[in-house]
Amino acid sequence: MGDEVEANRLEETVIFEILSSERRRLAIQFLRDSDNGMEVNDIAEYIAEHETGESPPPKDARKTVYVSLHQTHLPKMDDLNIVSYDTDTKEVSLDNSFRDVAVYLEVVPRSGWQISWSEYYLAVSFIGLATLFAHMTGAPVISAVGAEYWAIIYLVIIGLSALYQTVVRRTI
Repeated sequence: MGDEVEANRLEETVIFEILSSERRRLAIQFLRDSDNGMEVNDIAEYIAEHETGESPPPKDARKTVYVSLHQTHLPKMDDLNIVSYDTDTKEVSLDNSFRDVAVYLEVVPRSGWQISWSEYYLAVSFIGLATLFAHMTGAPVISAVGAEYWAIIYLVIIGLSALYQTVVRRTI
């Protein structure tokens, strides 16, 4: 069974080629962030809004995105089992090979900015070390709290972040 799963995995070059298109990346992210199962119109609206910076986006921008999704991007991803695209109902949902692509899209959830999980962990580690350095040099407020408590705080932050990332990954 494990060999069968491994044999069905997408090659890295195929994944990079799929993710080389911003429209495909945005479509995958939109499906991942939604309840899955969306109509092409909704995806086109989201992408056109992203591309134009206007809400709602102009009709011609939505139409251009819709046509490219319908004729090129969704069929290509459907052939690779990244998404399931029903051309009759215009419904799109994530499919089995999405998990292969998802690893390359792992980012901390959006809040106006977007960083990778590795950048997030690096930042938390750096802030933790800076806090401990400030404690060692006697910085007011920070040195009032024991170093072991600061260490516990940052270990809990890292642990909860890793737990969150693991849970989200399993639900994808």
